[in-house]
Amino acid sequence: MLKAYSWLTFCVIVWGSNFVFGKILVQDFSPTLLTSLRLFFIVLLLTALSYYKGRMKKLEKTDWLAVFSLGIIGVFINQWSFFVGLQTADPTTSALVLATAPILTGFLAAIFLKEKLTIRMLAGSVLAILGIFLVVTKGSLSSVYIDKGLWWIVLTMVTFAIMIIITRSLSQRMDPFMITLYSNIVGFIVSVPFVLLLDNPLKVGNTFSDWALLIGTAVTVHGIAALIWNNYIRYVDASKASILSNLEPFVAMIMGLVLLYKPITGVEIAGSLFIVGGVIFSTYQRKTHPLKRRL
Repeated sequence: MLKAYSWLTFCVIVWGSNFVFGKILVQDFSPTLLTSLRLFFIVLLLTALSYYKGRMKKLEKTDWLAVFSLGIIGVFINQWSFFVGLQTADPTTSALVLATAPILTGFLAAIFLKEKLTIRMLAGSVLAILGIFLVVTKGSLSSVYIDKGLWWIVLTMVTFAIMIIITRSLSQRMDPFMITLYSNIVGFIVSVPFVLLLDNPLKVGNTFSDWALLIGTAVTVHGIAALIWNNYIRYVDASKASILSNLEPFVAMIMGLVLLYKPITGVEIAGSLFIVGGVIFSTYQRKTHPLKRRL
């Protein structure tokens, strides 16, 4: 059990650190190129794993539209808006905004999947929104300023929620691993022509450390960490694993302090508690199924 929690904590640290590493990467790579390159290395990893495990299967014609939509919205736009936003947005605030994705997913599931919308979810949403308000305004109405990058992070959060809904629907008839592989292939192919259309100027890292960080984070965040999470999640209670996954904003805070020398403020801590508390309150269920990271 200790081993399982240790590996799950490692995954949370990796995912929380992605906000800070993304902030570093957009200083050396333009956002669309960065998105395309990361997707390229993710596709290489997933393709190699699919052949190694013998899980490569053809896609049914009836599923192509859903997978294509998932690749564009849930993969390309999701990752592209993430890096565009991090050009100016604070990584800690970005992590807090993205932490509210489970709440939006719940509302979308109620609309499109006919799942039940509860009073608990509404109350948790109010708490989370209050937390975001505290962080964005820094606790003062006189200093209300929303960085333009945060609007792109909001788009990232929305597309992530949409991705979960589409994936949940597709997983009823498809292997989740193949959903991820094909959607990332679509996302990569779509991203290529946009590199020259959207990136002006085009920035490319010219040092070994730049490329090592790009490849390392792509493979670790979207590959290794997801595999570890899915492997060890079966050994722990889903509710406890869910609480662990909600610690990502706090990891982003600590990594921002260590790598970017960004101080942690009392308002950020208070806002974080409201947001994470709201998410846990709105999504908690007494009987839960294992929480799995999308792979």
